[in-house]
Amino acid sequence: MDSKSVVMISYYFPPEGNAAVYRPLRFLKELVKREWHATVVSCDPYRYERYDPRLLEQIPPATRIVQAKGRDPWRAFQTRRGTQTQNRVSGLSTEEVRQVVAPHHVPWRSRLREWVRTAEAWVYRPDMAMPWIRPATRATVDLCRRNRPNVIWATIGPLSTGVVAYRTSTATGIPYVLDFRDPWGLEYYPHEIRRPSWAKKIDHWNMCRIFERAQSVVFMFESVAQSYLRAFQGALDRTKIHIIPNGFEGEVESFVHTPGDRCTILYAGTLSTYRYDTLLEGLVQLKRQDPARAAQLRMQFVGEGLQQLAERVADLDLRDVFEIMPPVPSAEVRRLQREAHALLVLGRMPGRTAHELVAGAKLFGYLQAGRPIIGIVPRDETRRILGQVGSSMIADADTPAEVVAVLERVLEAWSNRTLERFIPNRAACEGYSSNRQISALITALTGVSPEQVMTGEVPTLSARLRSEEVR
Repeated sequence: MDSKSVVMISYYFPPEGNAAVYRPLRFLKELVKREWHATVVSCDPYRYERYDPRLLEQIPPATRIVQAKGRDPWRAFQTRRGTQTQNRVSGLSTEEVRQVVAPHHVPWRSRLREWVRTAEAWVYRPDMAMPWIRPATRATVDLCRRNRPNVIWATIGPLSTGVVAYRTSTATGIPYVLDFRDPWGLEYYPHEIRRPSWAKKIDHWNMCRIFERAQSVVFMFESVAQSYLRAFQGALDRTKIHIIPNGFEGEVESFVHTPGDRCTILYAGTLSTYRYDTLLEGLVQLKRQDPARAAQLRMQFVGEGLQQLAERVADLDLRDVFEIMPPVPSAEVRRLQREAHALLVLGRMPGRTAHELVAGAKLFGYLQAGRPIIGIVPRDETRRILGQVGSSMIADADTPAEVVAVLERVLEAWSNRTLERFIPNRAACEGYSSNRQISALITALTGVSPEQVMTGEVPTLSARLRSEEVR
């Protein structure tokens, strides 16, 4: 096999440990196994969202990492404030934390925060990573001129990584590939909605330029690709589109019934943009209808954005059912998944534009875990994937009664030691292994057209996207 080289632009990369790093890290390792030489350009942040230095051990030894830092006094100030607040509430009880943060929720402070977010949306374009674009472009251009890689691979988001790839390609003539992990540019993110119409038109024009020059564009799902085709008509060539869903590294694990006097259902990851009100309503109903059965249940939540959940749990008298923990390293998450009796996945907030086009990264780690998966979801990509792999424990995100029914089924199977009958189909799950997906990525990186070119009709976008689409 002829050796090839790639410069990967990944804003998030180890020792950052948030969900955004795992897809590029998985594929980087698979490329190196196939004799690709790789260099990574990433961000040197003011603060890591989830610091996990053990992930550095997974980076192939020959891979060079170049960190570029965007100088941004405003972000530095915000980081200091966030650190101070976190230090103040660290170790406090839920009620004590509520007392500390209560002054921040008075009306005038809420209005001020909204004004600040709007100002940020006007100034930081295409996203909050804007100050990183110039230093990252300088670093990437320098690498490309010295080593002349075959291709540049930009993993998005943020969209700023695509801008870096575009500018580098313009300066060096090296082709680039865009890999969209989320629907950036479709007003999925609140800061995109806050922008004035003139800014949206400029952003739309810039994205058209980036799409037109790209060698290949990778999307997670066909529904996402179809939405981009409609939103950027004429700029995005469907013969350049490759569909590579998220996935996992390694083999699907075998199921072992974990002992214990309570049935543990684990949710691992960020919660702030996910909907859990239906879950809480279902638990309240279950506790009212069958308190003995509810007492056998332990809902274990581990990750970021759990403060509001803790407050709601206290208000609803569900503290005996919940165990809420701060973020832990990825290796610890894997251990918790193995010890759980079932894994929980939720849908995005219903008012969020294009929420039906995404599936949380945690879902694919769940597929590898070989455990029963409970989905409390709307009709979105998460629900589609759960159905595809044969997971039958799905409750509608608007129907608490269905949540109760699913939980009762899980508890019955747990007490009878028959949980294995709810495990997703192993062969279907294995299709999401990065070892199976890497050939599709190499096809995109080498500029070969995908095996199947999308020819279907473009579906209608959500009402907000129709009304606010920039033409």
